[in-house]
Amino acid sequence: MFWKKWLSNKTTESTTEVTGDLRAVVLSDVGCVRTNNEDSALFIRPSGKDVRASKGFLSIVADGMGGHAAGEIASKMAVDTVAKTYFDRDESSEESLFFALTKANRNIWQSAAKNVRQKGMGTTCTALAIIDTRLYLAHVGDSRAYLLKKGQLFQLSKDHTYVQSLVDQGVITPAEAEKHPERNVLTRAMGTHSKVEVDITSLPHTFQDDDRLFLCSDGLYDYLSNDEIAQLMLIPSLSEAAAQLIDLARQRGGHDNITVLLVERVSPETFQTLRPTEEIN
Repeated sequence: MFWKKWLSNKTTESTTEVTGDLRAVVLSDVGCVRTNNEDSALFIRPSGKDVRASKGFLSIVADGMGGHAAGEIASKMAVDTVAKTYFDRDESSEESLFFALTKANRNIWQSAAKNVRQKGMGTTCTALAIIDTRLYLAHVGDSRAYLLKKGQLFQLSKDHTYVQSLVDQGVITPAEAEKHPERNVLTRAMGTHSKVEVDITSLPHTFQDDDRLFLCSDGLYDYLSNDEIAQLMLIPSLSEAAAQLIDLARQRGGHDNITVLLVERVSPETFQTLRPTEEIN
């Protein structure tokens, strides 16, 4: 497996990765209040054409939690374990994603049990496999995945939060949920228990030319409406779109770390003019 990761405790320079017929940008910001960044994100391209045909490309965003910098340990363990395990497995994409997130959960749980400074650490994890035009989602927590298609924004993931459960029960409306004081209380997270329920979905949507995929932590969507996200995702430059999404979240408070991962298709002509991806073994 080969991949390159962009992440730091401050704004990462918006860097574009050319991956065959896909281009991805990851931008992460510590926000206006936090002193360290507990988010992690990866966009992975397998080097072999056969692997790319069978397993595709993989996007992952994780938002860690826990004291003594344990949150950033948990999120990094999640993305690293999911990336390696997914491409190592021979099963279908859905089964491979399930095994990958299950293994990551177990690794985080076991690490926390052995180290008192990591006790209680956990993370969200949202992973999206892109195989040709097909999309496969694995999801735990409240980071999100979106698809922008013909100007319309579709939320692909469903939050595992107390407030979302109230919406599902009809107790409150989605509009009320956006301002609810307990909207960030998780009902499911990676690493906080020995086992975790993972949402695995073969999505009905396809990823076509001119579509864009967007993964983010809650530090982004807590400050922007779906209409605002869609408008900024329409900016022609992927790097500029990512930067403006981060900037607007910061302008409105930035009380949490903010991470965005954007993916678009690249035409063969465009691909030939862009620099090749640096591969890291």
